Amino acid sequence: MSYWKDRVVLIPGGSLGLGRAVAGCCAKRGARIALAARGKESLDAAAKPLRKAGCDVATFVADLTSDSEVEHLFAQVRQRFGRLDALIQCAGRSSRGKILDTSAADFQSMWNLNFLGAVRCVRAAAPLLLNSRGHVVLIGSLASKTAAPSLGPYPASKFPLAAYAQQLRLELGPQGLHALLVCPGPIAREDSGVRYEEIAADLPESARLPGGGAKVKAIEPNWLAEQILIACEKRKPELIVPAKARLLFVASQISARLGDWLLRKNIK
Repeated sequence: MSYWKDRVVLIPGGSLGLGRAVAGCCAKRGARIALAARGKESLDAAAKPLRKAGCDVATFVADLTSDSEVEHLFAQVRQRFGRLDALIQCAGRSSRGKILDTSAADFQSMWNLNFLGAVRCVRAAAPLLLNSRGHVVLIGSLASKTAAPSLGPYPASKFPLAAYAQQLRLELGPQGLHALLVCPGPIAREDSGVRYEEIAADLPESARLPGGGAKVKAIEPNWLAEQILIACEKRKPELIVPAKARLLFVASQISARLGDWLLRKNIK
């Protein structure tokens, strides 16, 4: 029997991209799924094939930048399913921009979704997840470990997730909560290479590319979703893709100068 059979999985950001891929992988394993996002139409489109395949799925419209909407989301999930076994937080957004052109308000806006959105969800989910000895999955980025040029406020919004995941492991791990930090490179998508053309028009060419021009292969979302579920089953603390990026992270901790040099060498 699948580990995920009849387990309840909440996926904020589950209507598109990696979140939708995770939902599909959970459904194949017999999980019961709660999808949350800001758009009802995209939620309905994501839920339709899951229901057709016989999955027990519910959708919830919620804005993770709002305390009250997050509280309402979890009240609805609790009422609908009565339990929660995994929170896989996929909601977030990226950016491009020169550091001195990035205002405090820009940082605050992205931080509010990419970091504080995760904090709101974890705090609301914790009682249910501690009861089930469940999983918190935070979707970070290679930018959770090392910054890159011309990404605007994005790296500063992903870096805190690494610290937050470690605190969760240290404080709540002994009580049964599993916290997984996922740090992927650029994820393959239909608009890769063109989605930043307008906002990155005055930036280096590398800024218009996936991952800010990092010399790594785009990750197939369904494959990554599979790896996330496997990492949860093994209760791993981190999943870094590609694995070779660990070398850069280690080098950056040993020497900031060496880390910067290696990063520049690995940008197109």
